[in-house]
Amino acid sequence: MDPTDFLEDEQLLQFLHCRKTELSVIEDPRLFLNQLNDYNLLPTDMYEKVIRTKSKTQRQKSVYELLDWLERRRPQHIKLFWKCVFKDHLLLQYATLRQLRSSLMDGSFTFSEELPEKVEQGIEKKKAPEDGDKIKKKKTRRGVSLDEERAGPSSLHSPHKRKKVQKPSFGGPLSVCELYRTQVPVTCGDKEGMLYRAKLAKGEKCIIVKDKWFTPAGFEEFGGMKSCRNWKGSIRCGGTPLDKLIQEGHLTSPGMTRNRSHSPKIKRTLFPRSHSKTSITESESEEEERETGESDSEEGSRDGGQPKDFKVTCGIISGVLHKYRFASGTCGKSIRTEHSWMTPVEFLRVGSSSSDDWRRDIQCDGRPLCSLIEEGSLTIHTRCVCRLCSSDPEDLEEQSSDDDCFICRGVGNLVMCDTCPRSFHQDCHLPRLDDTLLSSDCEWVCTVCVYQTSKDWRYPEGKTLREAHSCPVYTHLLECQYLLMYMYHADEERVFATDSCLKIEGYRRVVRTPMWLDKVKEKLQQEQYQTVQHFMMDLLLIFDNCATFNKDNAVFREMGVNLRGLFEKEFKSVFRVQH
Repeated sequence: MDPTDFLEDEQLLQFLHCRKTELSVIEDPRLFLNQLNDYNLLPTDMYEKVIRTKSKTQRQKSVYELLDWLERRRPQHIKLFWKCVFKDHLLLQYATLRQLRSSLMDGSFTFSEELPEKVEQGIEKKKAPEDGDKIKKKKTRRGVSLDEERAGPSSLHSPHKRKKVQKPSFGGPLSVCELYRTQVPVTCGDKEGMLYRAKLAKGEKCIIVKDKWFTPAGFEEFGGMKSCRNWKGSIRCGGTPLDKLIQEGHLTSPGMTRNRSHSPKIKRTLFPRSHSKTSITESESEEEERETGESDSEEGSRDGGQPKDFKVTCGIISGVLHKYRFASGTCGKSIRTEHSWMTPVEFLRVGSSSSDDWRRDIQCDGRPLCSLIEEGSLTIHTRCVCRLCSSDPEDLEEQSSDDDCFICRGVGNLVMCDTCPRSFHQDCHLPRLDDTLLSSDCEWVCTVCVYQTSKDWRYPEGKTLREAHSCPVYTHLLECQYLLMYMYHADEERVFATDSCLKIEGYRRVVRTPMWLDKVKEKLQQEQYQTVQHFMMDLLLIFDNCATFNKDNAVFREMGVNLRGLFEKEFKSVFRVQH
């Protein structure tokens, strides 16, 4: 799949605008320029001038001028430009092009860089127009409301306040173009309307039908579906219920806010797991005990060895209730589903539309939650001022994301994905999260979300195992990054993550070529793998080594066998390997 298939012209233009210098300094640009010339994208005189230039400095300057000319004079052909640039023979020749393509495919590019207004003269002078002069007014976005403005990249030259830009969602129930719009068409029964995203997120009347505004519940009643009492299920967009769009991060509803515009991406865990494997400082522990209202030691003694997590169900939905987050029915997002954190009341609304008694309708191993409350396994907060019971937007936002890293399960400073509950350390995520992302208000989508929402259209047809092995890594970097992150997450005890095996006495005498996940990660980041097969062989080597060294240790041998089975199954799923 080519990145030009899901990005708009304006985005690709801005990407070129910010990457012209990188492109102009590539070594020996003749093949690069020949490709563009073959597609009639360059003026003949400028092309021949660059080809004849012998000075490296002058050649780089000329290439930059060519790219600048393309941006200004041929914006209508920007997709053709990037399609030419990303041809396989050029990607093999130029590492810079591989890096640019990867940044577009894995979602690490940024279109929200605050570019100052381009000034043609160093000193601006006010000059009254003379007769015959043409006055060209620059369009700005001043005074345009969120509901009127199309959600997309801001003008390259607009110095005014710019609308927060969403990164592409790379697939999902809606088409990419629809996901960029500020409103989406919805239906309920036989009624049709238009839902405004920003108004839904604020809890306002957000659906308009013939100049009349409705709340979601009001639109549900207007459509004759009042008896459902579940507007997230009865209101649909293109056949998809709003509940699914909200859970997958395509829409934001009150109580499940994902807006990061007024808070930093970095979160310090406010609700730490007592079983976290990563230690925190003593001062942080004391502060967090004050914030949650109880310490881990107190909780442990009071529990008497009882479980901290409970598998729960309600109707067709299932999740895990985490005791350390539980406060009451409406406070404390304590139930983690596949797509989000929910309070018990929110969990009930998604799973059942016929009852409002969460204590009885939410089941744990066939027992209602009221049984756990009666026996003391769960304690309802009353007149509580802790963070779990707070209505402060920042506290609610913290509860919408995981409190430990998806990769290493450690706590500390975590970066939150804007479309799922996962959180990551900067160095744990693939690709690594740089500091410029953390200081940006731009929404960020993790690699897991990018892969999961794009897998259906990236591989419309299956592959044989040989075809999957022969795929170049640079064109399938997203899949390799996802698979490696999947293995880190599956290795819950972090047995295979580090080089700790080298410290075991006699290991090097038995295992000739040690391998571990961190080493695979390093080689992947340094572009040492040519094909997917090379990447896969190193991962399988980890489990081969485990089986070789642990012939007499059934526990570790079985651990390696299980993890190998998970990897092979997921590999076939990712590349849709035909049996």
